[in-house]
Amino acid sequence: MHVPPGHTTAARELAPGVTYSQFTDQRGPWAINLVRVDLRRANIEIRSVRALDQLRGRERVSEMVRRVTANDGRVLAAVNADFFNLETGENENNQVIAGEWWKGLKITDSPYDTYDNAHVQFGMDAERRPLMDRFILDGKAWDRGTMTPIITLNFNQSGKPEGTVLYTSRYGATTPRDTSRRTVEAVLMPAGKRGDTLLFVRRGAVSASSGSTIPSGGAVLAAYGSGLRAQEVQAMADGDTVKILLTTLPRVPRGRAPAMIVGGWPRILRDGENIAGDAATLEGTLSRNAESRHPRTAIGFSRDSSTLLLLTVDGRSESSGGMTLVELANVMRELGAWQAMNFDGGGSTTMVVEGRVVNHPSDKEGERAVGNAVLVVVKPSP
Repeated sequence: MHVPPGHTTAARELAPGVTYSQFTDQRGPWAINLVRVDLRRANIEIRSVRALDQLRGRERVSEMVRRVTANDGRVLAAVNADFFNLETGENENNQVIAGEWWKGLKITDSPYDTYDNAHVQFGMDAERRPLMDRFILDGKAWDRGTMTPIITLNFNQSGKPEGTVLYTSRYGATTPRDTSRRTVEAVLMPAGKRGDTLLFVRRGAVSASSGSTIPSGGAVLAAYGSGLRAQEVQAMADGDTVKILLTTLPRVPRGRAPAMIVGGWPRILRDGENIAGDAATLEGTLSRNAESRHPRTAIGFSRDSSTLLLLTVDGRSESSGGMTLVELANVMRELGAWQAMNFDGGGSTTMVVEGRVVNHPSDKEGERAVGNAVLVVVKPSP
């Protein structure tokens, strides 16, 4: 058991296997909130939740907690998660929620990287083991023996000469308008699942323009440009069975599908080593974010993958000055993390414990509406 350094001001068990502590560390000074979760507890679920339960939009973490508590189990604790677009609320990285892909990318959707790359992501597999890697979407569609690669899911990489995108009903009612490139779109009706492979039936004529209606529970496969991919989608005939596999590179260990993926930026611990100082080289971070002290939110897990850690540190005040990423990595390692990554921080940093915000958000307006959150949920008894 790793004991928090400094002066503990609060400590309690939220449920068997889940503890909360609040403490101060005079090295900063830092005001820190920490939740530990025993992942071996079968009744405890780690869940990713999107604001408003939509691909876009913003919502306070405390409101997400209330919504989930009212509908689907008791939420013990929650923190804000991925970076997001302040205007639209859309998160920047891959998103898998309860085994469903909401957004899939090969390059992180961020305007702030010093170079294009995939940011680190946290996940859980179907066997409740935690994951951490720079995952990219590996998507494929098969029709009559022809494989068509899916470059992105629910995200249009405008400005590219060609590419194939799968739009699901999570995207909205219709596919986006794209007048810059030739587009062909094939409507896919849901037809079940075989293992990890999604089954669809082609319906209707292939459209020669964008803006197709996305059927509920179904999808639209859109090919942009005039190359081979457009020809492949155009050849999908009415009534064809189309098989789609959505997975990750690198693969999830033991061949399992991800049950949850949520992004951040950057990884700060790898196999117990503090790599935060290399973040600019590895993940294209900005010095004003990585090397300055800010409020922080972090997630990590132990060497044996049995313990999850959720941490926030307050900042921008006399009582708590915030952390650099190197400092954050050191504290996470002291607390027992072997793998760890940084979530969105600054005014977004929020921790909710038993329905109450326990940290001190730095925005003068108080708790900020964010794009998504990670929740610790007690599953209802059978």
